[in-house]
Amino acid sequence: MRDAAFQAMLDEIRGFVRETCIPLEAEIDRTDRIPEPVVEAMRRLGLFGHSIPLAYGGAGLSTEQLARVNMEVSQAATVFRARFGGNTGIASEALIADGTPEQKTTWLPRLATGEVTGCFALTEPDAGSDATALKTTAVIECGGGGRYRLNGTKCYITNAPIADLFTVFARTEPETRGARGITAFLIPRGTPGLSTPEAYRKMGQHGSPVGEVHLKDCLVPADAVLGGMPGQGFRSAMKALNKQRINLAALCVGPAIRLVDEMLAFANQREQFGQPIAGFQLVQQLFAQSNVEVAAARALVLETARKRDAGEDVTLEASMCKLFASETCGRVADRAVQVMGGAGYIAGNVAERFFRDVRLFRLYEGTSQIHILNIAKQMQSRLGSRKDATSP
Repeated sequence: MRDAAFQAMLDEIRGFVRETCIPLEAEIDRTDRIPEPVVEAMRRLGLFGHSIPLAYGGAGLSTEQLARVNMEVSQAATVFRARFGGNTGIASEALIADGTPEQKTTWLPRLATGEVTGCFALTEPDAGSDATALKTTAVIECGGGGRYRLNGTKCYITNAPIADLFTVFARTEPETRGARGITAFLIPRGTPGLSTPEAYRKMGQHGSPVGEVHLKDCLVPADAVLGGMPGQGFRSAMKALNKQRINLAALCVGPAIRLVDEMLAFANQREQFGQPIAGFQLVQQLFAQSNVEVAAARALVLETARKRDAGEDVTLEASMCKLFASETCGRVADRAVQVMGGAGYIAGNVAERFFRDVRLFRLYEGTSQIHILNIAKQMQSRLGSRKDATSP
Protein backbone atom coordinates (compact mmCIF):
# COMPACT_ATOMS: atom_id res chain seq x y z
CA MET A 1 0.00 0.00 0.00
CA ARG A 2 1.29 3.47 -0.87
CA ASP A 3 2.56 5.63 1.99
CA ALA A 4 -0.21 8.25 1.86
CA ALA A 5 -3.00 5.66 1.78
CA PHE A 6 -1.37 3.68 4.56
CA GLN A 7 -0.98 6.78 6.74
CA ALA A 8 -4.67 7.56 6.23
CA MET A 9 -5.52 3.99 7.26
CA LEU A 10 -3.31 4.27 10.34
CA ASP A 11 -4.97 7.55 11.35
CA GLU A 12 -8.42 5.98 10.98
CA ILE A 13 -7.39 2.99 13.09
CA ARG A 14 -5.87 5.26 15.73
CA GLY A 15 -9.17 7.13 15.99
CA PHE A 16 -11.14 3.88 16.27
CA VAL A 17 -8.86 2.62 19.04
CA ARG A 18 -9.10 5.81 21.09
CA GLU A 19 -12.74 6.70 20.51
CA THR A 20 -14.39 3.26 20.43
CA CYS A 21 -12.14 0.59 21.93
CA ILE A 22 -10.43 2.17 24.93
CA PRO A 23 -13.70 3.47 26.47
CA LEU A 24 -15.10 -0.10 26.36
CA GLU A 25 -12.13 -1.88 27.95
CA ALA A 26 -13.52 -2.17 31.48
CA GLU A 27 -16.97 -3.28 30.28
CA ILE A 28 -15.52 -6.01 28.05
CA ASP A 29 -13.22 -7.21 30.80
CA ARG A 30 -16.28 -7.52 33.06
CA THR A 31 -18.74 -9.08 30.57
CA ASP A 32 -16.19 -11.24 28.69
CA ARG A 33 -17.55 -10.28 25.28
CA ILE A 34 -17.01 -7.65 22.59
CA PRO A 35 -20.31 -6.02 21.55
CA GLU A 36 -21.35 -7.07 18.05
CA PRO A 37 -21.62 -3.44 16.81
CA VAL A 38 -17.90 -3.06 17.57
CA VAL A 39 -17.10 -6.22 15.59
CA GLU A 40 -19.18 -4.88 12.71
CA ALA A 41 -17.21 -1.62 12.86
CA MET A 42 -14.02 -3.69 12.61
CA ARG A 43 -15.39 -5.29 9.45
CA ARG A 44 -16.23 -1.91 7.93
CA LEU A 45 -12.70 -0.68 8.68
CA GLY A 46 -11.24 -3.70 6.88
CA LEU A 47 -9.38 -4.90 9.97
CA PHE A 48 -9.99 -8.58 9.17
CA GLY A 49 -8.12 -8.45 5.87
CA HIS A 50 -4.98 -6.40 6.39
CA SER A 51 -2.43 -9.03 5.31
CA ILE A 52 -4.67 -10.85 2.81
CA PRO A 53 -3.64 -10.05 -0.79
CA LEU A 54 -5.50 -7.38 -2.75
CA ALA A 55 -6.59 -10.01 -5.29
CA TYR A 56 -8.72 -11.64 -2.57
CA GLY A 57 -10.23 -8.48 -1.12
CA GLY A 58 -7.62 -7.72 1.53
CA ALA A 59 -5.36 -4.71 1.99
CA GLY A 60 -2.18 -6.58 1.08
CA LEU A 61 -0.12 -4.85 3.76
CA SER A 62 3.60 -5.52 3.95
CA THR A 63 5.10 -7.07 7.08
CA GLU A 64 6.30 -3.65 8.24
CA GLN A 65 2.93 -2.02 7.65
CA LEU A 66 1.15 -4.82 9.50
CA ALA A 67 3.57 -4.44 12.42
CA ARG A 68 2.80 -0.73 12.61
CA VAL A 69 -0.95 -1.43 12.56
CA ASN A 70 -0.54 -4.02 15.32
CA MET A 71 1.32 -1.51 17.47
CA GLU A 72 -1.64 0.85 17.14
CA VAL A 73 -4.53 -1.56 17.71
CA SER A 74 -2.86 -3.21 20.72
CA GLN A 75 -2.71 0.06 22.63
CA ALA A 76 -6.28 -0.82 23.49
CA ALA A 77 -7.03 -4.04 25.35
CA THR A 78 -5.52 -6.94 23.43
CA VAL A 79 -8.92 -8.63 22.97
CA PHE A 80 -9.85 -6.22 20.19
CA ARG A 81 -6.98 -7.31 17.98
CA ALA A 82 -7.53 -10.96 18.95
CA ARG A 83 -11.03 -10.80 17.48
CA PHE A 84 -9.79 -10.05 13.95
CA GLY A 85 -6.11 -10.94 14.30
CA GLY A 86 -6.49 -14.60 13.33
CA ASN A 87 -7.93 -13.65 9.96
CA THR A 88 -5.13 -11.24 9.20
CA GLY A 89 -2.46 -13.44 10.75
CA ILE A 90 -2.08 -17.03 11.74
CA ALA A 91 -5.47 -18.25 10.44
CA SER A 92 -4.83 -17.02 6.90
CA GLU A 93 -1.05 -17.12 6.44
CA ALA A 94 -0.79 -20.88 5.76
CA LEU A 95 -3.67 -20.61 3.29
CA ILE A 96 -2.05 -17.66 1.52
CA ALA A 97 1.30 -19.46 1.34
CA ASP A 98 0.22 -22.98 0.42
CA GLY A 99 -3.48 -23.09 -0.44
CA THR A 100 -4.70 -24.28 -3.83
CA PRO A 101 -6.26 -21.64 -6.13
CA GLU A 102 -9.69 -23.06 -5.34
CA GLN A 103 -9.09 -22.95 -1.59
CA LYS A 104 -7.87 -19.36 -1.76
CA THR A 105 -10.85 -18.28 -3.87
CA THR A 106 -13.28 -20.01 -1.55
CA TRP A 107 -11.98 -18.73 1.77
CA LEU A 108 -9.71 -15.69 1.53
CA PRO A 109 -12.34 -13.15 0.39
CA ARG A 110 -14.64 -14.22 3.22
CA LEU A 111 -11.81 -14.06 5.76
CA ALA A 112 -10.86 -10.60 4.48
CA THR A 113 -14.35 -9.17 5.05
CA GLY A 114 -14.78 -10.85 8.42
CA GLU A 115 -17.78 -12.81 7.20
CA VAL A 116 -15.79 -15.88 8.28
CA THR A 117 -13.65 -16.09 11.44
CA GLY A 118 -10.69 -18.42 11.17
CA CYS A 119 -8.64 -20.27 13.76
CA PHE A 120 -5.37 -22.23 13.76
CA ALA A 121 -5.82 -25.59 15.49
CA LEU A 122 -2.33 -26.95 16.11
CA THR A 123 -1.75 -27.21 19.89
CA GLU A 124 -2.81 -30.36 21.77
CA PRO A 125 -2.73 -31.42 25.44
CA ASP A 126 0.59 -33.21 24.87
CA ALA A 127 1.87 -31.13 21.94
CA GLY A 128 2.60 -27.54 22.81
CA SER A 129 6.21 -26.40 22.63
CA ASP A 130 6.90 -29.65 20.77
CA ALA A 131 4.25 -29.21 18.11
CA THR A 132 5.50 -32.23 16.18
CA ALA A 133 4.29 -34.51 19.01
CA LEU A 134 0.66 -34.12 17.98
CA LYS A 135 -1.54 -37.21 18.25
CA THR A 136 -4.59 -36.18 16.23
CA THR A 137 -4.92 -38.69 13.39
CA ALA A 138 -6.33 -38.42 9.89
CA VAL A 139 -6.85 -41.83 8.31
CA ILE A 140 -7.80 -42.11 4.66
CA GLU A 141 -11.00 -44.08 4.16
CA CYS A 142 -10.71 -47.18 2.00
CA GLY A 143 -13.33 -46.91 -0.71
CA GLY A 144 -14.39 -43.54 0.65
CA GLY A 145 -13.43 -41.48 -2.37
CA GLY A 146 -10.30 -40.13 -0.71
CA ARG A 147 -12.07 -38.95 2.46
CA TYR A 148 -10.15 -38.64 5.72
CA ARG A 149 -11.43 -39.58 9.18
CA LEU A 150 -10.01 -37.30 11.90
CA ASN A 151 -9.86 -38.05 15.61
CA GLY A 152 -8.20 -36.01 18.33
CA THR A 153 -8.39 -32.95 20.57
CA LYS A 154 -6.92 -29.49 20.16
CA CYS A 155 -6.57 -27.08 23.09
CA TYR A 156 -5.84 -23.40 23.83
CA ILE A 157 -7.13 -22.40 20.39
CA THR A 158 -7.90 -18.69 20.07
CA ASN A 159 -11.37 -18.03 18.63
CA ALA A 160 -12.22 -21.75 18.51
CA PRO A 161 -15.63 -21.23 20.19
CA ILE A 162 -16.70 -18.73 17.49
CA ALA A 163 -14.64 -19.82 14.46
CA ASP A 164 -16.22 -20.68 11.12
CA LEU A 165 -13.09 -22.14 9.53
CA PHE A 166 -10.58 -24.39 11.31
CA THR A 167 -7.07 -25.06 10.01
CA VAL A 168 -6.54 -28.43 11.70
CA PHE A 169 -3.21 -30.26 11.83
CA ALA A 170 -3.29 -34.05 12.00
CA ARG A 171 -0.97 -36.97 11.44
CA THR A 172 -1.77 -38.78 8.16
CA GLU A 173 1.11 -41.20 8.62
CA PRO A 174 0.51 -42.59 12.14
CA GLU A 175 3.67 -44.69 12.10
CA THR A 176 5.93 -41.65 11.65
CA ARG A 177 7.24 -39.28 14.31
CA GLY A 178 8.29 -35.67 14.23
CA ALA A 179 7.33 -33.29 11.45
CA ARG A 180 6.95 -35.94 8.76
CA GLY A 181 3.45 -37.09 7.97
CA ILE A 182 1.62 -34.06 9.40
CA THR A 183 -1.12 -32.69 7.15
CA ALA A 184 -3.17 -29.49 7.42
CA PHE A 185 -6.91 -29.57 6.73
CA LEU A 186 -9.38 -26.73 6.10
CA ILE A 187 -12.56 -27.71 7.94
CA PRO A 188 -15.66 -25.50 8.13
CA ARG A 189 -17.84 -25.39 11.22
CA GLY A 190 -20.82 -27.67 10.85
CA THR A 191 -18.75 -30.56 9.57
CA PRO A 192 -20.07 -33.66 11.41
CA GLY A 193 -17.65 -34.81 14.07
CA LEU A 194 -16.15 -31.37 14.76
CA SER A 195 -17.30 -29.64 17.93
CA THR A 196 -16.14 -26.84 20.22
CA PRO A 197 -17.02 -26.85 23.94
CA GLU A 198 -17.61 -23.74 26.00
CA ALA A 199 -14.70 -21.28 26.09
CA TYR A 200 -12.17 -21.45 28.93
CA ARG A 201 -12.25 -19.03 31.82
CA LYS A 202 -8.90 -17.24 31.76
CA MET A 203 -6.65 -15.02 33.86
CA GLY A 204 -6.90 -12.18 31.36
CA GLN A 205 -7.82 -11.20 27.81
CA HIS A 206 -11.49 -11.44 28.73
CA GLY A 207 -13.61 -11.07 25.62
CA SER A 208 -11.25 -13.17 23.52
CA PRO A 209 -12.75 -16.69 23.45
CA VAL A 210 -10.21 -19.51 23.68
CA GLY A 211 -11.14 -23.17 23.81
CA GLU A 212 -10.83 -26.72 22.56
CA VAL A 213 -11.61 -28.35 19.24
CA HIS A 214 -12.88 -31.93 19.43
CA LEU A 215 -12.65 -34.23 16.41
CA LYS A 216 -14.55 -37.49 16.69
CA ASP A 217 -14.80 -39.50 13.48
CA CYS A 218 -14.80 -36.21 11.59
CA LEU A 219 -15.02 -37.01 7.87
CA VAL A 220 -13.55 -34.49 5.43
CA PRO A 221 -13.01 -34.74 1.66
CA ALA A 222 -9.59 -34.95 0.04
CA ASP A 223 -9.91 -31.38 -1.25
CA ALA A 224 -9.85 -30.18 2.38
CA VAL A 225 -6.11 -30.93 2.49
CA LEU A 226 -4.31 -27.58 2.50
CA GLY A 227 -2.52 -27.23 -0.80
CA GLY A 228 -3.75 -30.66 -1.89
CA MET A 229 -0.49 -32.25 -0.69
CA PRO A 230 -0.62 -34.56 2.35
CA GLY A 231 2.39 -34.54 4.64
CA GLN A 232 3.25 -30.86 4.16
CA GLY A 233 1.28 -29.50 7.12
CA PHE A 234 4.13 -28.80 9.49
CA ARG A 235 6.00 -26.87 6.83
CA SER A 236 2.87 -24.76 6.28
CA ALA A 237 2.56 -24.20 10.03
CA MET A 238 6.13 -22.96 10.27
CA LYS A 239 5.58 -20.52 7.40
CA ALA A 240 2.64 -19.07 9.29
CA LEU A 241 4.34 -19.03 12.68
CA ASN A 242 7.48 -17.23 11.49
CA LYS A 243 5.52 -14.18 10.34
CA GLN A 244 3.15 -14.46 13.28
CA ARG A 245 6.06 -14.09 15.69
CA ILE A 246 6.77 -10.68 14.19
CA ASN A 247 3.07 -9.84 14.45
CA LEU A 248 2.96 -10.90 18.07
CA ALA A 249 6.11 -8.96 18.90
CA ALA A 250 4.43 -5.85 17.50
CA LEU A 251 1.38 -6.66 19.62
CA CYS A 252 3.63 -6.63 22.68
CA VAL A 253 4.94 -3.17 21.84
CA GLY A 254 1.49 -1.54 21.73
CA PRO A 255 0.43 -2.31 25.32
CA ALA A 256 3.89 -1.30 26.55
CA ILE A 257 3.56 2.08 24.80
CA ARG A 258 0.16 2.57 26.42
CA LEU A 259 1.43 1.59 29.87
CA VAL A 260 4.38 3.99 29.71
CA ASP A 261 1.94 6.80 28.90
CA GLU A 262 -0.40 5.71 31.71
CA MET A 263 2.30 5.44 34.40
CA LEU A 264 3.80 8.81 33.42
CA ALA A 265 0.39 10.50 33.58
CA PHE A 266 -0.36 8.88 36.94
CA ALA A 267 3.04 9.81 38.39
CA ASN A 268 2.50 13.46 37.48
CA GLN A 269 -0.98 13.52 39.00
CA ARG A 270 -0.39 11.50 42.19
CA GLU A 271 1.10 13.51 45.04
CA GLN A 272 3.00 12.29 48.09
CA PHE A 273 5.12 14.29 50.54
CA GLY A 274 3.75 17.45 48.99
CA GLN A 275 4.77 16.85 45.39
CA PRO A 276 3.95 14.63 42.37
CA ILE A 277 5.66 11.26 42.66
CA ALA A 278 7.12 11.85 39.17
CA GLY A 279 9.63 14.07 40.93
CA PHE A 280 11.14 11.16 42.87
CA GLN A 281 14.13 9.61 41.19
CA LEU A 282 13.25 5.99 42.01
CA VAL A 283 9.85 6.48 40.37
CA GLN A 284 11.50 8.19 37.40
CA GLN A 285 13.69 5.12 36.98
CA LEU A 286 10.61 2.95 36.51
CA PHE A 287 9.09 4.88 33.63
CA ALA A 288 12.39 6.02 32.08
CA GLN A 289 13.75 2.45 31.90
CA SER A 290 10.44 1.30 30.48
CA ASN A 291 10.56 3.94 27.76
CA VAL A 292 14.06 2.88 26.70
CA GLU A 293 13.10 -0.79 26.47
CA VAL A 294 9.90 -0.07 24.52
CA ALA A 295 11.84 2.03 21.99
CA ALA A 296 14.37 -0.80 21.58
CA ALA A 297 11.63 -3.39 21.08
CA ARG A 298 9.86 -1.21 18.53
CA ALA A 299 13.06 -0.67 16.55
CA LEU A 300 13.91 -4.39 16.55
CA VAL A 301 10.44 -5.38 15.35
CA LEU A 302 10.39 -2.85 12.51
CA GLU A 303 13.91 -3.73 11.39
CA THR A 304 13.02 -7.43 11.29
CA ALA A 305 9.79 -6.71 9.42
CA ARG A 306 11.73 -4.78 6.78
CA LYS A 307 14.17 -7.67 6.39
CA ARG A 308 11.30 -10.09 5.83
CA ASP A 309 9.77 -7.75 3.26
CA ALA A 310 13.16 -7.72 1.50
CA GLY A 311 13.03 -11.51 1.22
CA GLU A 312 15.61 -12.30 3.90
CA ASP A 313 15.44 -15.34 6.17
CA VAL A 314 14.40 -13.89 9.53
CA THR A 315 13.92 -17.09 11.51
CA LEU A 316 16.52 -15.96 14.05
CA GLU A 317 15.37 -12.36 14.15
CA ALA A 318 11.68 -13.29 14.50
CA SER A 319 12.49 -15.31 17.61
CA MET A 320 14.56 -12.44 18.97
CA CYS A 321 11.67 -10.05 18.40
CA LYS A 322 9.14 -12.26 20.09
CA LEU A 323 11.39 -12.96 23.08
CA PHE A 324 12.54 -9.40 23.66
CA ALA A 325 9.19 -7.67 23.04
CA SER A 326 7.15 -10.07 25.18
CA GLU A 327 9.59 -9.93 28.08
CA THR A 328 9.76 -6.15 27.78
CA CYS A 329 5.98 -5.88 27.85
CA GLY A 330 5.83 -8.02 30.97
CA ARG A 331 8.42 -5.88 32.75
CA VAL A 332 6.65 -2.66 31.77
CA ALA A 333 3.30 -3.99 33.01
CA ASP A 334 4.88 -4.89 36.34
CA ARG A 335 6.44 -1.43 36.66
CA ALA A 336 3.10 0.23 35.84
CA VAL A 337 1.47 -1.58 38.75
CA GLN A 338 4.41 -0.55 40.96
CA VAL A 339 4.13 3.13 40.00
CA MET A 340 0.38 3.14 40.64
CA GLY A 341 0.76 1.30 43.95
CA GLY A 342 -2.50 0.23 45.56
CA ALA A 343 -4.49 1.79 42.74
CA GLY A 344 -2.63 -0.38 40.25
CA TYR A 345 -3.62 -3.54 42.11
CA ILE A 346 -7.36 -2.77 42.27
CA ALA A 347 -9.60 -4.39 39.66
CA GLY A 348 -10.68 -2.02 36.93
CA ASN A 349 -7.41 -0.13 36.83
CA VAL A 350 -5.68 -0.14 33.43
CA ALA A 351 -2.39 -1.39 34.91
CA GLU A 352 -4.10 -4.27 36.72
CA ARG A 353 -6.04 -5.24 33.58
CA PHE A 354 -3.07 -5.07 31.23
CA PHE A 355 -0.87 -6.90 33.76
CA ARG A 356 -3.23 -9.87 33.43
CA ASP A 357 -3.68 -9.54 29.68
CA VAL A 358 -0.04 -9.38 28.64
CA ARG A 359 1.10 -12.33 30.77
CA LEU A 360 0.04 -14.63 27.94
CA PHE A 361 2.51 -13.06 25.52
CA ARG A 362 5.41 -14.98 27.09
CA LEU A 363 3.60 -18.29 26.57
CA TYR A 364 2.02 -18.51 23.13
CA GLU A 365 3.70 -18.62 19.72
CA GLY A 366 6.60 -20.23 21.57
CA THR A 367 7.44 -19.71 25.23
CA SER A 368 10.36 -17.46 26.12
CA GLN A 369 12.40 -20.56 26.93
CA ILE A 370 11.70 -22.13 23.53
CA HIS A 371 12.76 -18.92 21.80
CA ILE A 372 16.02 -18.82 23.74
CA LEU A 373 16.75 -22.34 22.54
CA ASN A 374 15.75 -21.45 18.99
CA ILE A 375 17.94 -18.34 18.99
CA ALA A 376 20.95 -20.35 20.16
CA LYS A 377 20.26 -23.03 17.53
CA GLN A 378 19.95 -20.45 14.75
CA MET A 379 23.15 -18.71 15.86
CA GLN A 380 25.04 -22.00 15.71
CA SER A 381 23.58 -22.77 12.30
CA ARG A 382 24.60 -19.39 10.90
CA LEU A 383 28.07 -19.76 12.35
CA GLY A 384 28.39 -23.12 10.59
CA SER A 385 27.22 -21.58 7.32
CA ARG A 386 29.81 -18.82 7.57
CA LYS A 387 32.56 -21.34 8.23
CA ASP A 388 31.51 -23.39 5.20
CA ALA A 389 31.48 -20.28 3.04
CA THR A 390 35.03 -19.29 4.03
CA SER A 391 36.64 -22.73 4.00
CA PRO A 392 39.03 -23.43 1.08
